Amino acid sequence: MKNVFTKEAKIGLVSIVSLALLYLGINYLKGINLFKPTNHYVVACTNVKGVTVSSPVFVEGFKVGLVREIVYDYDAVDKISIDISLEDHMKINKGSYITIVNSFLGGGELHIHLNKYVDDYLKPGAVIEGRMESDMMQSVQEKILPQVELLLPKIDSILGGLQTLVNHPALAQSLNNIETTTNSLAVSSRQLNQMLSKDVPGIMSDLKVITGNFADVSTDLKKLDLATTVNAVNATLDNVEQMTRKLNSKDNSMGLLLNDRALYDNLNSTADNASKLLLDLRQNPKRYVHFSVF
Repeated sequence: MKNVFTKEAKIGLVSIVSLALLYLGINYLKGINLFKPTNHYVVACTNVKGVTVSSPVFVEGFKVGLVREIVYDYDAVDKISIDISLEDHMKINKGSYITIVNSFLGGGELHIHLNKYVDDYLKPGAVIEGRMESDMMQSVQEKILPQVELLLPKIDSILGGLQTLVNHPALAQSLNNIETTTNSLAVSSRQLNQMLSKDVPGIMSDLKVITGNFADVSTDLKKLDLATTVNAVNATLDNVEQMTRKLNSKDNSMGLLLNDRALYDNLNSTADNASKLLLDLRQNPKRYVHFSVF
C-alpha cells in the first residue's frame, strides 16, 4: 500500500501540532481559557504601574477575567489602553469604572466598580474609564514619611536628653544607693530568716503553753456554780438597796441624821458656838479661870 503522507508532510503536521500545543500551554499558564467564550473591553488609563499581560480582573473580590494586551498611544500624551477579556456572562453597567490596585506580592490588579443604579449595559469592545488607586507604599511615602521627618528632630533631642541623663553623676550615685539598699535588704532578709528559724519555734511552744492554760481556765470556769454566785450577788445587791432606802427615809436614827435639816442646823450651830467659846477662852482665859496665891 502506497504511503499517503510523505516524510515532509509528517514533519510539518507534527510541527503544527507542537506549535498549537505550545500556544495552548502558554495561554493555560497565563490563566487564559481559549475554549471559553469571552467578551473584550478596553480600559483607558494614564498609568498602568504594576499591570502586566494576564493580570487578573476582579469584581467584588471574584476573578472574572484577565488582561490580554497593553497598548501605549504614542500620538497622545498619558493615554494607555488595556485590553481585558471577561467571562461571557459578565456584564458591565454604563457609568462603571475600573481601578488599578497594586499589592505587595501580586503586582497590579484591576477591580471593576459597577454602577448598580443603571440597568443599561456596555457592549463588548466599549471603552471603560480607568483609575489608579494609590498603593500602600505610596500612601506610606506621602503621609507617614513626612510625619516621621517631623519627628526626627524631636527624637534627636530626646536621645540627647537621655544621654545627658545617663552621663549625669547623680544617676550613678542613685544606682550605688540602690545597690547599697539592696545589700541591706539582703542582710535584713538573712537576719529575719535566722530569727524565724530560731525564735519562732520557742514562741510557738510558748503559745502552745498559753493555749493549754487557757484551756485549763476554761475547764475550771465550767466547773464553777455560776448560778449560785449570781444569786449571792443578787442578794447582796438587794441588801444594799434596802440599806440605801432606809438611809433615805426618816423612820430611823441614821435616816434622821442624814435627812433631818433641823438636826443638821442645830449641830452646825452647836459646833459654831463651841468654836466661839474656845476662841474666847483662848483670848480671855482670866474670865473663866481664877488663881489665888496665898
